[in-house]
Amino acid sequence: MSTNPSREPGLSIRRDATWLSGILRADQIRHDTLVSLVATWGDPDARDDILAQLDALAEAVQSPREGELDHLLDAVEDAAGMDDAETGLDLTAALRLRGELDALITVLARFNPAAAARPVLLAKVPTQSERGAA
Repeated sequence: MSTNPSREPGLSIRRDATWLSGILRADQIRHDTLVSLVATWGDPDARDDILAQLDALAEAVQSPREGELDHLLDAVEDAAGMDDAETGLDLTAALRLRGELDALITVLARFNPAAAARPVLLAKVPTQSERGAA
């Protein structure tokens, strides 16, 4: 594992040890997932359903078939009433992540810098005056 140079490693982007891909770390998503699971665990009926889904998942992990793990993970999430795995970003975090991502892109594109050039998509969109405002 490579070290994480971020000021806030719990929400960060870094290169992997091979320098061939990036790793997004978002600890808040894991935190929220576990809290959601435990919050639902308090209901005895839900607990039984969650346990049944976790048992099925544990069995499948021993000899996974294509698509089975995703289906069983979805079943656990449904049984526990989990929300989507997402976290919010304020401007400070977004700018920091952009800097980390830009640094990663530079490393990943070292053999093909042209592939990392930012497209100028908005330059092709006509302004309102160019379209002839109605």
